[in-house]
Formats: sequence, structure tokens, C-alpha cells
Amino acid sequence: MSGLKSLSMSVVRALGIMLLSMPQSHRGEAAEAIGQRWPASQQISMSQVDHSTFDRLLKKYVDTKGMVNYEAWKASQTDRRALQNYLKLLSRANPRATAPKQARLAFWINAYNAVTLEGIMQVYPTTSIRNHTAKVFGYNIWDDLPLNVGGKNYSLNQIEHEILRKMNEPRIHFAIVCASIGCPKLRNEAYTTEKVDAQLTANAIDFFQQKKHFQIKPTQRTVHLSSILDWFATDFGSTQSEQLHYIAKFAPEASRSFLITPNVTVKYLDYNWGLNHQPSR
Repeated sequence: MSGLKSLSMSVVRALGIMLLSMPQSHRGEAAEAIGQRWPASQQISMSQVDHSTFDRLLKKYVDTKGMVNYEAWKASQTDRRALQNYLKLLSRANPRATAPKQARLAFWINAYNAVTLEGIMQVYPTTSIRNHTAKVFGYNIWDDLPLNVGGKNYSLNQIEHEILRKMNEPRIHFAIVCASIGCPKLRNEAYTTEKVDAQLTANAIDFFQQKKHFQIKPTQRTVHLSSILDWFATDFGSTQSEQLHYIAKFAPEASRSFLITPNVTVKYLDYNWGLNHQPSR
């Protein structure tokens, strides 16, 4: 019994340490949504949402490699408030209001990326988002930092799996960014209704230009792909052949014929969960 009591005390002590190390805003039992609740009379269609503030912030704090200057962004009260005000604007959208697919794609991709950026800055400095994704108990940024949209809360997991993945647009996997080096590059511009299709195609082409995401070894009949293509394989096709035919459209031209030949072996690259931050100067 004394051993069991000692073990119990160790667990309690560990829980206490974890609780103390958790950001103050995440110690409550219920997830507190970001954004704000808008009365139905003030809600708007997703096609009416202005993403220009987010565009300005991305241009200021994200470089051409998709790395984020979290340190400077967090230090600027004005721009921290600007991001939070943008999230409040996203809250004004009514998901049930009629809007074209392009507007809904732009809205939810921006929402996912903006919430992720806000979540990282709440815990920054940190080395990885995985430091804040507890599996059993404690704060999980993917579940416990919901955005209120049109009076309903949506977690990052819900935005990704219950909304974006159901829009039958695999290129979203080259656009939503979980603050990690292994993710696709975070664009330093916001997605818009008018540009989202071209932006998604550009993302996909850029993704397969990167050796951290795509490598072929013709003599070994092998292609090495980002783990994203493993985790979400069925979004790209029901069979390996369909999946390779899909990504061949975006792969470097010299690789395309190899990808669509029979009997190609697929292997997956290790995923880098390191934070996509610009190093301090």
C-alpha cells in the first residue's frame, strides 16, 4: 500500500507541475473560445469577410520560406490585438449563409492558420506545437482553442477534419499549417475568394519542390513522400496508384512519368515537428 500511495503522490505532483506550467488562460475545465459571439442580425456571409488585416500581418511577420517571427509579433501589442480582432471578424461569419466554395475554402484555411498562430503566441517561447497537444489530459491546442464562428465553437481538429477535408479539395493539405517545419510553407499572404484556387495550386507545386516533402529514387523504384501523404492518403485517391497520379500533376516535371509507372514503392519521410519560427537575431 505504501508503494501505491507513493505512486499516487508522484502522479498528483506531476499533475500539479503540468498545471502550473500551463498558460493561465488554459487552466479552466472548459475550453474558452476565441473570437466573439455576434447576434444573428450582425452575422455575414463568408464571402463578405475581409481578410486584408490578416494579409498585412502575414506579410509583416512571415518570410518567403514560411517562417514566422513569433518573437516580434508577440512583442507588438498593436499587432497581437490586430490578430485577435481579425479572429473576432471571422466569428461574424455565418456558416449557414450562402457562399461559393472558393469563399468557404479561403475562410476556413485562413481561420485554421490564424487560430494556430494565435495559439502558438499564447505559449511562446516554445520549441514545438507538440509540447501543447496533450493526448490524455491537459491542454491540447488542436481541441482546446476553439474559434467561435456564427455562434458555434470550432476546434482546429473540427475545422480540418469535419469541414475542410469534407470539401473534397485535397490541396488543403498544402495550405493549412500546424506551426511546424514539416508542414507546407505558410504563405505570407491571406487566402481570398478570387485567388484561392491559384494559391492552392502554387502551394502544391512548391510542396513537391522541397526535398523534405518529396524525393524519388528511380534506380530503387521508390518515392519518398511527406508523412502528410500517409496520414491523409485517402484524400488523394482510394488506391496508391490514384494517389500517385494525383500528386504527379504537381511534382517536378522530370518526376511525373516515374510516379505513374506501375510497381513504384512508396516510403514516408520523418516529420519535423520543430517550430516554424525565424531564429532570433
